[in-house]
Amino acid sequence: MDRQHVVTALENALTDVLERPVAGLTGDVKLFADLHLDSTTMLEMLMFLEDSISLVVDPEELDADDFVSVDTFTDFVLATQGEQVAA
Repeated sequence: MDRQHVVTALENALTDVLERPVAGLTGDVKLFADLHLDSTTMLEMLMFLEDSISLVVDPEELDADDFVSVDTFTDFVLATQGEQVAA
């Protein structure tokens, strides 16, 4: 999976969760400040991604720093996916 695939999946998840179109995300977009996510919408987004790209997230492994921006979240997903492939 590459960065663009993750960003596209993130746009789809946010469109579903926020119930408004989300497109053209760039790496510096802040998930909470710019898109107005909260903890509930973040969890809904993670569940959507679990279904759409088979993302498996251990709640114990979640770190707020992974959810700062599109770039930090994309890095988190790619690292998580890499761990899943290695396992």
